[in-house]
Amino acid sequence: MTESRQTSPSFLGRTAWARRFDTPLREFLRTETGSAAFLLAATVAALAWANIDMRSYAGLWGTRLSVQIGDFGLSQDLRHWVNNGLMTLFFLVVGLEARREFDMGELRDRRRLLLPVVAGVGGMIVPIAVYLLVNAGHPSMHGWGAAMSTDTAFAMGMLALVAARFPARARTYILTVTVVDDLVALCVIAIFYSEHVTAPALVSAVAIFAVMLLVKRTGLRSGVVYAAFALAVWVALFRSGVEPVVIGLAMGLLTYASPAARDDLERATDLFRLFREQPTPELARSASAGVAKAVSPNHRLQQLYHPWTSYVIVPLFALSNAGIAISGDFLVRALTSPITLGILFAYVIGKPVGIIGSTWLVSWLSRGRVRPPVGWAAVAGGGTIAGIGFTVSLLIATLAFTGPQLEEAKFGILAAALCASLLTWGISRVTVRLPWRQRTRALLGTAESIVDLAFPVDPGRDHLRGPQDAPVTVVEYGDFECPYCGLAEPVVRELLADFGDVQYVWRHLPLNGVHPSAQLAAEASEAAAEQEAFWEMHDLLLTHQGELLLPDLLRYAGQIGLDVHRFRRDLEGRAGAARIAEDVDSADVSGVSGTPTFFVNGRRHHGAYDITTLSAAVRAARARAALSS
Repeated sequence: MTESRQTSPSFLGRTAWARRFDTPLREFLRTETGSAAFLLAATVAALAWANIDMRSYAGLWGTRLSVQIGDFGLSQDLRHWVNNGLMTLFFLVVGLEARREFDMGELRDRRRLLLPVVAGVGGMIVPIAVYLLVNAGHPSMHGWGAAMSTDTAFAMGMLALVAARFPARARTYILTVTVVDDLVALCVIAIFYSEHVTAPALVSAVAIFAVMLLVKRTGLRSGVVYAAFALAVWVALFRSGVEPVVIGLAMGLLTYASPAARDDLERATDLFRLFREQPTPELARSASAGVAKAVSPNHRLQQLYHPWTSYVIVPLFALSNAGIAISGDFLVRALTSPITLGILFAYVIGKPVGIIGSTWLVSWLSRGRVRPPVGWAAVAGGGTIAGIGFTVSLLIATLAFTGPQLEEAKFGILAAALCASLLTWGISRVTVRLPWRQRTRALLGTAESIVDLAFPVDPGRDHLRGPQDAPVTVVEYGDFECPYCGLAEPVVRELLADFGDVQYVWRHLPLNGVHPSAQLAAEASEAAAEQEAFWEMHDLLLTHQGELLLPDLLRYAGQIGLDVHRFRRDLEGRAGAARIAEDVDSADVSGVSGTPTFFVNGRRHHGAYDITTLSAAVRAARARAALSS
């Protein structure tokens, strides 16, 4: 959203478009997809290292590292510094994503909370029951926690790799289920797998956390202050014997997520304008702070830590924990071990049965009023991929077992991840071979989508292109001076040409703080609408975004054959200002703060606005409309 089209040459390609319009969820999924390769590589490296030279592998990760300040010190080996220290940041990202889902994702509609919560809990209870059944009567029963939790990062990455045809909503649903999974897993770690708890240190941790909550209520937004609080709680939990990684999850859950508010964006624009007029260090800091304030802390922290956790911390965790020496004797022992078999069966059988069965049970008990947002094939694929329990499972295994039992547990976790990926790939291959209508129903389901568009399309009021009885309606909130809206215009035209059953609606959102001529151009289009020529003026304005002054607008009115005197009178009388203000108000209610913003059948479109991405969204909406008709 810069001042002229010429100032944005880098956005002429598709890659730049995709980068510009990323959303937290799309970025999350893309990061997990890429990091899956790093995680696999780290796991293979750990196995190779352990089988080539187990002594050096165990020696390195068993090296003691101490931090001493006066008489106070912390000491543990490198593996535990990774597991208890760096993994705190991993669980911070998990907490941030959980909070984002509650604030902005599928779970913002609290009526949709029941299904993923039940599916998440069911997807943990059934695997635990399977593990306990296999290990009944054995001392290894206490290791049940290693057979319950899904590795969200690894599972999402592998789902994208082995089931690329699954809709994005399938990944979103499984993501919400695994968020519940992660929350419960951290509670299990804190309650059942902590060492002997030291009460004074635990009380100190709770007291420090309570003070932090009080400080948070004052509105303080200093990241340094909260980082200091989190570090103090981590140290207190470490000294108490409770697994300190739980503070990462707690901090993430406390960090709210929200779309950028238009007032904050306008304030940031004003601050930047002051800096541009007088580029001093003080105004630079003020402008930087204003820009940062416009983005929610949740999004800023995810952008900061997510790449580190996905590409460094989790692969490092795999490198330090996944190494096991595999031999013929070991395989014979592992394949007959109740620990290995319990974990393998728990994840490969218990996980999908728990998730699919719980989802079906809720749908049946509610008589269809509560249904998954995707089809049953997607639910099944999500259930099988949830059998990847790598990170949290390994973490709990290191707490529950030692020696040969730990090696057997690790083998079961790795085997389960492989089997879960193969099962999901098989479901995907079977699903794509179904006839179109069955495949669509199996992947998309028949549940109603969340409607993000607060004000439905009104044919008697809105500016429409295309058939009014079209099964798909695309609404754009746009600004005639916004260069991205100009880039979107040929894409929209191609979309309407390719799909004869799409209705397109333009609504105004002039960004007056950024584009000085946007309001005048919007009023010019409404003045043209008074003479039944809105779309002719609309097309000219987006074609000539650098020429939107009054003489230009009068020239355009003459070009399209309007009564120029009447057009000028309506323009000077601001005949369309009230209509534009209504559109702006509707944008605010729908959470729209930038342009262009698209809604497809009432659901906000996230991601790039190239023809491939928008066409995919239209096809999905048309398929859902066909299923519901």
